[in-house]
Amino acid sequence: MLFSQSKKGSDVLYDSLRFEQLGIKEILPSYLDPSIDDKELLSGVSFASGGSGYDPETPKIVGVLSFADQLNQFKEYIEKLKRIVGEERTQFILANSVFLVVAGSDDLANTYFTIGIRKLQYDISSYTDILVSSASNFIQDLYNLGARRIAVFGAPPIGCLPSQRTLGGGELRECAEERNNAAQLYNNKLQPQVDYLNRTFAQSRIVYIDIYNPLLDMIINPLQYGIEVVDKGCCGTGNLEVAILCNHLLPTCLDHSKYLFWDSYHPTDKGYTILINQILGKYVNDFF
Repeated sequence: MLFSQSKKGSDVLYDSLRFEQLGIKEILPSYLDPSIDDKELLSGVSFASGGSGYDPETPKIVGVLSFADQLNQFKEYIEKLKRIVGEERTQFILANSVFLVVAGSDDLANTYFTIGIRKLQYDISSYTDILVSSASNFIQDLYNLGARRIAVFGAPPIGCLPSQRTLGGGELRECAEERNNAAQLYNNKLQPQVDYLNRTFAQSRIVYIDIYNPLLDMIINPLQYGIEVVDKGCCGTGNLEVAILCNHLLPTCLDHSKYLFWDSYHPTDKGYTILINQILGKYVNDFF
């Protein structure tokens, strides 16, 4: 997923995820929004397509845009920037941007474990190699298009997500260790590759962002974060419902601030806020 955002009062373009603390607008319009105008293009757009991944099979499963599609849209975006502010200013904007690349979870949780189409073809070691190679190629593509500041997010403890507890955690719905081990294996391969790219590419700041450990700590020690429920989502039963399955026809919990997860896969606003605050505190100096 690729997010683009501009800091208010500045000509510098940032690619961000919930970076309101930096003076960035709260909601990023989609690049495909037909009502988007030049001002929005300059102040931030989102190329993300929920459910996509590094594996080209992953977006096919849920019918969303692939990373190749998102990259093509980004190329179109660059051409639009050139028409708005010119070639030189566009290159300045790209070089002083921060691009957030967030993927891998759906590849592991859905394509490999839940749907299982890749599990028939690869063991987890081989599959994580494929994901890291794809991530590396995508990062290099961004660099070749002018990006210099790239934050690459690792995978979370997917085995502890409510849906994965239900599908792989047994009768007690404990964290599915096989899934967590796969996420750790992937992260342990991704981080050194990101570090290598950072050393290799001139004038780049390519940084691996660890979300596995901060989120796992929230799951293990929820009361320290003012959270009470970590094994279910707020929506419906909280065990399997996700995305569009959480709608007005389903009941929700009385107080979502007590929950880490909104549905069986995605954190609540409170969960995201805590996580992003930790990321900002740890990594923000790597980019600004």
